[in-house]
Amino acid sequence: MPRIPLINAGDVERIFEHLDLWDCWPLAHEDGRTVEHRGRQWWFFLSAPVFPDPVNRHAHARIRLLSLGSEGWRDHGNAFPDGLTPGSREWAGSAVLMDDGYTVQHFITAAGRRDEAALTFEQRLFATEGKLGDAGPGEWQVLQEIFVADGVRYLLDRQDSGAPGQIKGFRDPAWLRDPATGLAHILFTGTAAWSDHTHNGNIGIATLTDGAWVLGDPVVEAVGINNELERPHVVVRDGRYYLFWSTQRHVFAPEAHAGPNGLYGMVADSIAGPWRPINGSGLVAANPDAEPMQSYSWWVTGEGEVWSFVDYFAMAGRTTEDFPELLRSNFGGTPAPRFDLRFDADAVTVA
Repeated sequence: MPRIPLINAGDVERIFEHLDLWDCWPLAHEDGRTVEHRGRQWWFFLSAPVFPDPVNRHAHARIRLLSLGSEGWRDHGNAFPDGLTPGSREWAGSAVLMDDGYTVQHFITAAGRRDEAALTFEQRLFATEGKLGDAGPGEWQVLQEIFVADGVRYLLDRQDSGAPGQIKGFRDPAWLRDPATGLAHILFTGTAAWSDHTHNGNIGIATLTDGAWVLGDPVVEAVGINNELERPHVVVRDGRYYLFWSTQRHVFAPEAHAGPNGLYGMVADSIAGPWRPINGSGLVAANPDAEPMQSYSWWVTGEGEVWSFVDYFAMAGRTTEDFPELLRSNFGGTPAPRFDLRFDADAVTVA
């Protein structure tokens, strides 16, 4: 089984003491290459204040902009001004620098509603346009909802309540410009509306057609297998389309063969498919057996470099249920060490 290198305590370098960071995505070119502007890469992270129980971060998430240069990280504050985004929380998305070298499109998930009295788990997909200036991407316009779940292929539900691993998905918009057709697509985490199975996750797609986003049929469906195929995104290389997503052992159906917390994927010769499991199994890279929760939420850049965040590290077989004091002390909340992938036709391995 392909393994992610072990993360040791010395590998965990906090950027902030007062903020946890997790899901991240870069400002990328339309062809997937990571943007370098003024000698820096520009990365967006989900962020929240440090809580005794890190699970509470999801209820307070804001998108934060950081840049990475030769001297290390630089903080640029919250990506969006207070009150600009329409949810009670800001969840993950993607950002693309258009080929004019100036215009930035940013796609995000709005969780809940801005002024809701009690938090819901409703998820809506929005986009905003900004500019790349001397201080990085900014000057965001009013966000616009790009498309909604149709209730037929993709579940449409306000989700007034939810629990970890049981939340239904309509989130994580990820941009793709298909080099074969020139068409723009959005991949996203969805839920199969046609199934009432407790584990009915899928990966959806929408295509920009005559100025409007049009929903397509699911690219991958996991009814009876898995509830959350999170943060799907496509890397195009050597004429093949590699679709990656993240998932965790505890969101597999009880009757399914549960895989590890890891990076999974499919490969096809076009965005229309048919899709084949990468490596024959769909598993690209898993956390090591000794530390099965050490990292999560993997993002593969156009260069084949894999980013994620440090989750629960150095647990040495202990659980937070038996050792609740580890909830805070052993949660990383910071970028994980990066690693590279090696692409060879339908095989993708840790380099």
